[in-house]
Amino acid sequence: MLEQQDIERVVEAVLLAAAQPMSVDRLVAVFRPDELPEGDPRQAVRSALSEIEYALDGRGYELKRVASGYRFQVRQQLSPWVSRLWEEKPPRYSRALLETLALIAYRQPATRGDIEAVRGVSVSQNIMRSLLERGWIRAVGQREVPGRPALYATTRSFLDYFNLKSLEELPPLAEIKALVDPHVEDEAAAAERVPAPAAEGGEPSEQMTAADASSDAAATPQGDADDAAPPADERPLAQVVHLRADR
Repeated sequence: MLEQQDIERVVEAVLLAAAQPMSVDRLVAVFRPDELPEGDPRQAVRSALSEIEYALDGRGYELKRVASGYRFQVRQQLSPWVSRLWEEKPPRYSRALLETLALIAYRQPATRGDIEAVRGVSVSQNIMRSLLERGWIRAVGQREVPGRPALYATTRSFLDYFNLKSLEELPPLAEIKALVDPHVEDEAAAAERVPAPAAEGGEPSEQMTAADASSDAAATPQGDADDAAPPADERPLAQVVHLRADR
């Protein structure tokens, strides 16, 4: 049987190497049966996690528990410095996409009709596709009404991205609005933006921003603008809109 200190080292190494959060059961599974205490192997792993969390107090990164398990991550207050590692600006998301995601999170399970009834406009199919491809929402059934519309709910990936252990940790809607507003393009400012001149050689500039797309969409009367899913290598939405568990 391994000493508790060795168990802590193994758990720390696994968390560093893992590409996703690790649950206690998955951490237990990396050990052979004779390497953990026979009575309660899960408790040995939990004790190791507690010691690691304590040892990281005051460090630049922390041990964080989310819906899928435990992971190491940079402390939020250090994000202004860490973000300088990337030259590109963090992605901006349209108000339509963020409102749709928030309505599903707080009213789930919800249909597109439920969302449209609250927002007063139709929901773009591209918004729903973006959220589905990101893995933040999924269809969980159909409502027993004419047409049998799909019911949508959030996923564990949604909770993981927003550093939440469960839906009970969602902050009040008023706090969501205060957190989202600074990160949503101002529609009036976007409408007044002068288009960038074309690049030499007659080719159009590639510096189109989310605000430009939002401005173009303002003229579409049918509903929301098309919101394509951001590339997979962009930073997660959790780094753009920080939903805090503390009230």
